[in-house]
Amino acid sequence: MSGTTLNYLYNLIQLLANRQMLRPLVVAYAVTTHCNLNCAYCEDFGARRNADQPAPLPLGDAQRVLRVIRGAADSLLITGGEPLLYPDLAALLHYARAALRFREITLLSNATLLPAHLNVLPLITRLMVSVDATTPDVWDKTINSTPGTAQTILDNVALAAARQHQDGFCMVLNCVVTPETLPQVEGVLDFCEAHGALFSFSPQSVNNWPRYELLVDTDGYRAFVMRMIARKQSGAPILGSMAYLRMLLDFEPYACYPLLVPRVMPDGGLAYPCRPIEREGALPGSASGAHGGRTVNLLDVPNWNAALRRAAALYGDPPSTCGSCFQQCYIEPSLLQARPWDWVWEWLRYAPARRGHSLTYAPG
Repeated sequence: MSGTTLNYLYNLIQLLANRQMLRPLVVAYAVTTHCNLNCAYCEDFGARRNADQPAPLPLGDAQRVLRVIRGAADSLLITGGEPLLYPDLAALLHYARAALRFREITLLSNATLLPAHLNVLPLITRLMVSVDATTPDVWDKTINSTPGTAQTILDNVALAAARQHQDGFCMVLNCVVTPETLPQVEGVLDFCEAHGALFSFSPQSVNNWPRYELLVDTDGYRAFVMRMIARKQSGAPILGSMAYLRMLLDFEPYACYPLLVPRVMPDGGLAYPCRPIEREGALPGSASGAHGGRTVNLLDVPNWNAALRRAAALYGDPPSTCGSCFQQCYIEPSLLQARPWDWVWEWLRYAPARRGHSLTYAPG
């Protein structure tokens, strides 16, 4: 039985006892927060903010961080920024796979640099690429890049998609839905079908809530979600679970369990209990540290449990109720953890859930 399944079963028992200290289904490690694009919807990173971002850890320290993470989960998400900017990425991935034997390794990338890093593909289980439109001039505006960049990304995605079988990984295209790109999103799903990739999407988030124009656009956005539900039921390669898609129709509140997908930042800092709460604690004028923060570093602890104990001593257990932030990286695992029958049905009914390992799918 995989570590993910064992953690999932452990968490069910914890939730029945009304306890919030859950074990992770996947841990997200941002190896760098530097990026080479300036996506309009990105609230944290982007090339315009690179000067304010910390330097990534040297390889040896990054390996130490992975050793602590491996004690908590056997599924790993490598993210950024743009992780292909991390100079020792291939060596780090090889260490994660060969030495630490992570069962699943997901790499989240914008794919601009992918042709120079094809050697990482055999080292991962899943490649997740951000693709928001298939009309290059529309997408160039979204990512604030020079003309031709979007087309280069689409060409790189097609190149990588053709290598899925030989390199043994699964490709997922993740689309951030904005009012500007909404007419393009179904084209991304068509692109996935043409290239043997899986498709996922999430609404643009502004301060952890869906962008207002999407909330009120019932004829556009809500109708789009209903079409996605119908296409998933017809066999389209949509990785987002049916529970997630139905929740997006009306943005109903849900029980969020942030420790299912904890975030580790480039310096090894643990964002406790989640990135949104940790960020709130750092805002000017806030009660800094009242609910969460990043004062626990995985380089300073012997194991994952010690990190959680130290964080809980500083900030308390994760909140039992939380204002839903409607970010897919928290919605999807929280829904499937709280509703085991939905996860079982998703796994049995929909092939993309099995191919994409929906339980550890967490675009981050």
